[in-house]
Amino acid sequence: MNVILLGATGMIGHGALNAALTDTRVTRVLTVGRRPTGRTHPKLDECVAADLFDLSDHEETLAGFDACLFCLGVSSAGMEEEAYRRITYDLTLAVAQVLLRLNPDMTFVFVSGAGTNAGSRQMWARVKGETEEALSALPFGAVYHARPGFIQPVGGAVSRTMLYRAIYAVTSPLYPLLRRMAPNAMIDSDALGQALLEAGLAGAPKTTLEVPDLQALAKRAQRDGT
Repeated sequence: MNVILLGATGMIGHGALNAALTDTRVTRVLTVGRRPTGRTHPKLDECVAADLFDLSDHEETLAGFDACLFCLGVSSAGMEEEAYRRITYDLTLAVAQVLLRLNPDMTFVFVSGAGTNAGSRQMWARVKGETEEALSALPFGAVYHARPGFIQPVGGAVSRTMLYRAIYAVTSPLYPLLRRMAPNAMIDSDALGQALLEAGLAGAPKTTLEVPDLQALAKRAQRDGT
């Protein structure tokens, strides 16, 4: 199967790319972003686009895919709603609509977040929720919304957000304790990548995937994709 991945240079995308490159069910992986990943692999192709809002010059490259893992996103910390909405809602829907036209049977997997709610008073949760609703209304083969909680970076994954890097550095010694105390609240970046890929390739029992759902999908991927 052929997979498109957006956000491959971020922490979540790093895990998703690892999963796609090692899964035996995947024949081809196309990363789409503003800069190359710096990685090479027989399965890997890259589409570097200066403006992701305008993919008209790349449409031939974007056709012929079975799944899209949309891991592209930004932290809302310090952002006004208009700027956050432009990346989280406007860009996601712009890319999704292009991919839908070129790949109408595609499965679209969107990385959202724990606590997402279109009716929330929290700006980020409301915008993410509205994005989920808009994606669900598009006639893809299937749409899934992944809502990870705390993500432990592993395997060389690094957050591009300085604040998150600082938080990870401080909390990393506590990971074993956190896993025991709140096993359903955290997942590591590689397992999350496996879960996203599994949903894209083989589907999931529900459209909104909370941490326990993602953990179960990761285990299924480890069984089915080796």
